[in-house]
Amino acid sequence: MTQDVRIAELADWAGEVVRVRGWLYNFRSSGQIAFLLVRDGSGLVQVVASESDVTEKEWEEIETLTQESSIILEGTVREDERSPGGYEMHLRDIEVVQRADDYPLALKEHGPEFLLDNRHLWLRSPRQVAIMRLRDRLMAELESFLRDDGFIRVDTPILTPNACEGTSTLFETEYFGEEAFLTQSGQLYSEATCAAFGEVYCFSPAFRAEKSKTRRHLIEFWMLEPEMAYYDHEDNLHLQERMMESVMARVLDACADELEELGRNLEPLERVKAPFPRITYDEALKILDEADIPIEWGEDFGAPHETEIARQFDRPVFVEKFPGECKAFYMEPDPDRPEVVLAADLLAPEGYGEIIGGSQRIDDYDLLRRKIHEFGLPEEEFSWYLDLRRYGSVPHSGFGLGIERTLAWIAGLDHVRETIPFPRLLNRLRP
Repeated sequence: MTQDVRIAELADWAGEVVRVRGWLYNFRSSGQIAFLLVRDGSGLVQVVASESDVTEKEWEEIETLTQESSIILEGTVREDERSPGGYEMHLRDIEVVQRADDYPLALKEHGPEFLLDNRHLWLRSPRQVAIMRLRDRLMAELESFLRDDGFIRVDTPILTPNACEGTSTLFETEYFGEEAFLTQSGQLYSEATCAAFGEVYCFSPAFRAEKSKTRRHLIEFWMLEPEMAYYDHEDNLHLQERMMESVMARVLDACADELEELGRNLEPLERVKAPFPRITYDEALKILDEADIPIEWGEDFGAPHETEIARQFDRPVFVEKFPGECKAFYMEPDPDRPEVVLAADLLAPEGYGEIIGGSQRIDDYDLLRRKIHEFGLPEEEFSWYLDLRRYGSVPHSGFGLGIERTLAWIAGLDHVRETIPFPRLLNRLRP
C-alpha cells in the first residue's frame, strides 16, 4: 500500500513511491510535460507529469486543472535542488477530489481590503502560511519557556463583571439580566491563582473597544499573562528579559524557512540579548523633547512617542517608573517617589512599539481600596480582589505580552492584521 506523506517529509522518502494529498497552487505545461506546484499545508512540491506516464483520461484532467483544485497524487520522490524544498515528485497517478471554481485570488497583486474580504482564502498563500506557522511557534515557545520555569497555565474567564484597565474600552453584553463585559485581561484572576500556585499564566483572547485604526491595534487579540507571587519589580523585569532572549533564539532556530519566505532581516532579532536597556519615564520625556515630539508629564505614550524612544536603541528597551495617573489602579507606587509606579513597558525596536506591559501589584489592602475609589471604580465589584490582600497577601508582579504585536515585529510586518487568522478591526467583523 502506498504511503501517505506530507510534503515537508519528502526528503525522507527519496527514491520511494508515495502519495501526497493537497491542493494545486500553480500549473504550467510545455507540450507533453506538465508541472504542478502542489501545497498541503506543510510545504510546496513540484510534481512533474508526463503524458506518457498516465492514462489519456488522467492527462485530460491534468490539463484542465484549476488553481486550488483538491488532488491526490502518487509518484516517485526525486532530489532536485531547483524545486521547492529540494525534492520533486514524478507523477504515476492522480485523483481529482474537487475541481475548484474560478479562484478569486489569482497569482497577482491584490489590494488589502480585497484580500481581507477574502481572508478565508488568502490564508492559503505561502506568505500567510509562513506567518501563521511563525505565530504557532511563538506561542508554543512562550508556553514552553514558562512551563520549564515552573509556571502552570490557569485559564481565566472571558465574561467578567468588572474592568481591569478601566471602563472606556469595554464591550458590554447582557448576562441573564446582569451587566457583563468581554475581558480586557485575565490579570486580576491570575493574581488570585498565583496565590494558590505561586507562578501561573493565562493565555487567552482580549477585547478592547478602541476606536483606533493604527497598524498596531486589533479589537480582538491574544495575550500571554504571567503572574508571580513574591516577585518584585526587578524580578519581573529579569523574567521578561530571560523569556524574550530564550524565545527569540528558539523561534529563529525553528522558523528559518518561514522567516526566509517573509524576507525578514534577522540582524535586529539576533541582537535580542539580555540585559535590555532601561530608561525612566522622565528620561524618555527628555528624548522626546530633543526630538521635538513634546508630551506633557503624566500622559501615556502613543505610537510616535514609542517609535522615537525605541529608535535610540538596537534592542528592546524598558521604560519604567510611569506616573500613576496614566496607569491602572492596581500598580504599586514607588516607595521613593509615590507619584510614579513600579511599572514598565517593553518597547520593540524598528517602530513596533510596546510588546509587553507589566508592573508590581499593590499588596496592601488599605492602599488598594483607596486606589479603587480614586479611580471611580465600584468597591463591591472588587470585593473578591480586595480579599486577596486580606488573606496571605505578598508582594507580587506580572505582565502581559501581546502576541500579534510581538509577531508583527518578529515577522517584520507592516500591519498587525496579518498576524491573526481572522482579524477584527474597527471597520471589520467579517469573515
